[in-house]
Amino acid sequence: MTVTANGLDELHALAGSELGVTDWLEVGQGRIDTFADATDDHQWIHTDPEKAAQGPFGAPIAHGYLTLSLFIPLFTDLLDVQGVTTKVNYGLDKVRFPSPVKAGARIRLRATLASVEEVRGGVQIAVDGTVEIEGGDKPACVLRSLSRFYA
Repeated sequence: MTVTANGLDELHALAGSELGVTDWLEVGQGRIDTFADATDDHQWIHTDPEKAAQGPFGAPIAHGYLTLSLFIPLFTDLLDVQGVTTKVNYGLDKVRFPSPVKAGARIRLRATLASVEEVRGGVQIAVDGTVEIEGGDKPACVLRSLSRFYA
């Protein structure tokens, strides 16, 4: 379920709250191959299912940065900020990849709006996110993302 903030004041009121959990998203081999083409990273562990089946994970795995890049589409399912003119990614404070995402696995995002701080012309938010793997013991990705919203 999407949390909606109507303007920056409502966004401030959400600071410290859990935003929720997204639906599951499958990370199939086709998505992995497309990411490999876009980034020119065709390492066999990602793109050669036969060889990867004999590798350390028993299957091809998604690039860590593919998992990270899926944060934004997943996050937009959790928070919608209305009444702003511009929304931009500002960066990341911390990113870790505790567990690989095997091709065909499903992931979802669990996120908390850690903080909302004033910046010139708007606010900067910090979001603590955990990308979970269905049936997994450890998350695929743990991060703190920074975004800015301008009025």
